[in-house]
Amino acid sequence: MTVTRILPALALVAALIVAGCGDDSHSANSGSHNGGGNGADRAFAADMVLHHESALDMAKIVQDRGESPFVKRLADDIVRTQTKEITILSREDEALDTAGVTVGSLGVPEHMKGMDGDVATLKKADPFDPAFMEMMVTHHEGAIEMANAELKKGSDPELKALAQDIIDAQQREIDAMKKQLGEAGSSDDATPHGGGHSG
Repeated sequence: MTVTRILPALALVAALIVAGCGDDSHSANSGSHNGGGNGADRAFAADMVLHHESALDMAKIVQDRGESPFVKRLADDIVRTQTKEITILSREDEALDTAGVTVGSLGVPEHMKGMDGDVATLKKADPFDPAFMEMMVTHHEGAIEMANAELKKGSDPELKALAQDIIDAQQREIDAMKKQLGEAGSSDDATPHGGGHSG
């Protein structure tokens, strides 16, 4: 009588253990990168993290030197959105690395990444706001170049979606900054930074 009660109990325990192991295995595999990806994706993630970090450096200078509400709001938006994007880029890059994907090339020359401007000059620029916007327009144009390259060469779904988001958001900010520069009415605003991509 006792044996007949123990055996079903042992069977139940064994079933729970097996189920538990199955759940652990699923949890371990759920972190793997199954969406696909290639070397261009990893290059995009690495380059864009550096690009965003330099934008954050520029935006943080606005906290001390920004003059207009527009520039201050813009800088706040850059800090908020690009900090989140750095998290996504870093997470995807780590997942691709874990999946064995090696870093390739995005194919965007350094001079087209919009990072030629000397961020340190912003600390002394006078007037500050136009200098910040002109530098940020060029910087955003570089990000769009890199995002377009990711759309053409990358294969990671989340990074490609992020690339499109970057193109949409940064083009809107470029348009807004150019409008502000135009309304300032200064002939000094008609620089290569404010026009097409000057590299």
